[in-house]
Amino acid sequence: MLLGCGVDLLGFPLRLPVHKPDMSEARARAMIEALGPAVCVLITYEDDPGRLVELCRFLNVNTVQVHADVAPETLALIRARYPLRVFKSYVVGREALSPRDFVQAYAPVCDAFITDTFDPATGASGATGKVHDWRVSSELIRHSQLPVILAGGLTPANVRGAIKAVCPAAVDVHTGVEAPDGSKDPDLVRAFVREARAGFVEAGFS
Repeated sequence: MLLGCGVDLLGFPLRLPVHKPDMSEARARAMIEALGPAVCVLITYEDDPGRLVELCRFLNVNTVQVHADVAPETLALIRARYPLRVFKSYVVGREALSPRDFVQAYAPVCDAFITDTFDPATGASGATGKVHDWRVSSELIRHSQLPVILAGGLTPANVRGAIKAVCPAAVDVHTGVEAPDGSKDPDLVRAFVREARAGFVEAGFS
């Protein structure tokens, strides 16, 4: 359904400290096998290099979105053990480093960055449904030569404006396209993709 709605990549959130995973690791593996690893991204807070590489091998994914607060040296160890594309999160409200310092520290060991929102009430770093200060994401983009993905409280109603304000390389959505029961709503997904594409056109992206 998601791919049919025009989504480019599918995220599989696993090993989360706050949120309950949507599915088991075995179920995720079966889905990734059916879909193909090219469109699948592991999203995880796993911070142990050995366990993370083991999970990526089990799932047969080649892209991982690391949301844990890990050092650049840890990401270097992960990449040395397994040929992965690494998307590192910059969680606004949690990060101690400025966007500029973050880019300088992490760019050598990453392929892209993704911004998200910290919720101090729950301790969640992402999937909070909360919007952060987009000026922080814009600053990260100004300093980064790597692609930056914008996430955090995006919905069909605000994604077009977010893209025009921030000019990210891509956008990410989770709770903003969910039905009341927590499943992805096809109508909301289609609306999000439509608004995102319009935003990229209006922002001058081809």
